Amino acid sequence: MALSEQEILRREALTELRNLSIEPFPAEEFVTTAYSKDILENFEKYEGKEVVLAGRMMGKRIMGKASFAELKDSQGRIQVYISRDDISNDEEKTMYNVVFKKLLDIGDFIGIRGTVFKTQVGEISVHVYGLTFLAKALRPLPVVKIDADGKVHDAFADAEQRYRRRYVDLTVNDHVKETFIKRTKLFNAMRSFFNDKGYLEVETPVLQPIPGGAAARPFTTHHNSLDIPLYMRIANELYLKRLIVGGFEGVYEFSKNFRNEGMDRTHNPEFTAMEIYVAYKDYNWMMKFTENLLEHCAVSVNGTSEVTFGEHTVNFKAPYARVTMTDAIKQFTDFDISGKSEAELAAAAKSMGIEVDETMGKGKLIDEIFGAKCEGNFIQPTFITDYPKEMSPLCKQHRDNPELTERFELMVCGKEVANAYSELNDPIDQRERFEDQMRLSEKGDDEATGIIDEDFLRALEYGMPPTSGLGIGMDRLMMFLTNNSSIQEVLFFPQMRPEKKQVHIELTEEEKLVIDLLKVNDNKMELGALKNKAALSGKKWDAAMKGLSKHGLTKVALIDEAKIVELVS
Repeated sequence: MALSEQEILRREALTELRNLSIEPFPAEEFVTTAYSKDILENFEKYEGKEVVLAGRMMGKRIMGKASFAELKDSQGRIQVYISRDDISNDEEKTMYNVVFKKLLDIGDFIGIRGTVFKTQVGEISVHVYGLTFLAKALRPLPVVKIDADGKVHDAFADAEQRYRRRYVDLTVNDHVKETFIKRTKLFNAMRSFFNDKGYLEVETPVLQPIPGGAAARPFTTHHNSLDIPLYMRIANELYLKRLIVGGFEGVYEFSKNFRNEGMDRTHNPEFTAMEIYVAYKDYNWMMKFTENLLEHCAVSVNGTSEVTFGEHTVNFKAPYARVTMTDAIKQFTDFDISGKSEAELAAAAKSMGIEVDETMGKGKLIDEIFGAKCEGNFIQPTFITDYPKEMSPLCKQHRDNPELTERFELMVCGKEVANAYSELNDPIDQRERFEDQMRLSEKGDDEATGIIDEDFLRALEYGMPPTSGLGIGMDRLMMFLTNNSSIQEVLFFPQMRPEKKQVHIELTEEEKLVIDLLKVNDNKMELGALKNKAALSGKKWDAAMKGLSKHGLTKVALIDEAKIVELVS
């Protein structure tokens, strides 16, 4: 493994620490008494008091016999003041002159003991008289700088690097951590809403013998001992309904689901869904329940029902508009889907410029029309209700129109956030719906369920009370509540393509010279200044720059009308 100059220096510092009998990775507990945020927000309480803190050193300014550093703990950042004579007991002042000034690097974990005070310019700080080494960072962190005007320089902003190295992202980009704190607040808010109503949180299998409960392509695996295929869960619906059959009045689960489909800014193959089922309710009750739930969640996460998403201000305050799917399609296409045959729907879709194929049944065709022509128009939370029967194999037939089902989806900013039914509890009707799905699967629809879940049908035959069920995509809801347009921003570790293996590149002496000059100048220099510093002949300069560009090690960018050469990380 080839090490950078910085990595070599840090390993040398590691050895020097041990030579000084300082263990850079101590095992013992380090007990803290305060957090940076508490001190900054309650200065009067802490002024003059001793505190013990721990965290990463994120910066230091050496000023002779005394220095300032920035400590980042789990709740924020605080300035610390370190004097040579306060932390060193020996005549050589080793702890300050050697450990702090030379061996302590940005990113290292330290523990400090000291008193809280304000500097002459009024900044709340900790005057340190005890410094403990807690962990050495062998790789340098990206140095993100913020100037006096609040402008960020050298940000760790490359999306792919941020997602692959989330641990670095969380360390240097403070706002990212806030997103995930809000994610936990969302789950807690939803749990408390359900628990306060007496509903029970449960767990259902992730490995399932039949991929049921949704129309999606599953991940397949094999159980060696039983010698049977198993499927990663695409939904937990059928198991939760079994529990309603078993006598629970209300059950819910936050489930990790897996779908072997495409990846984009709003889809990850592994995602989190919440599903809840409540006996003796219908979809009209569930609409009121859902809008009250989401208003509660928005306020719990952000302190208000209003959120900003892109260019839109979205208000989650109940109640929400209700529009039938038939009316929505009629409004935006002037086409009435009522009573239309599969051939008529296919012809209509083609006339709207929608690509269709022979595998599509009526439900898929209607879904394509709505997706292409309607859903993007619904910005504020809107319930789209009364879906055609062909689109909803697990949903109860509409009480007033046998062609429709008692289903709604909640649309926000053109995206589905929630899906709910008056659940189908007639086992004979359910079997017929499963058989219809089997025919679509045989026709080539790889999202249609190709296996009938006989055990689920058996459960229904024992009797399931009238029930309403709701599913919410937690990741997508989180995107709306934190103004993130990409699902990767709200997942700690989103699925990524395999990282390209680094290929060892033999550099010429001239290329090494250019690289070294860039490294000592914060990895970037103005082109003319770099050329002058390199002092190479025109031929050697051109060859070096072409070689570095070919290897993907440097790039030239035009910034404020100046050509800047940058190292590519």
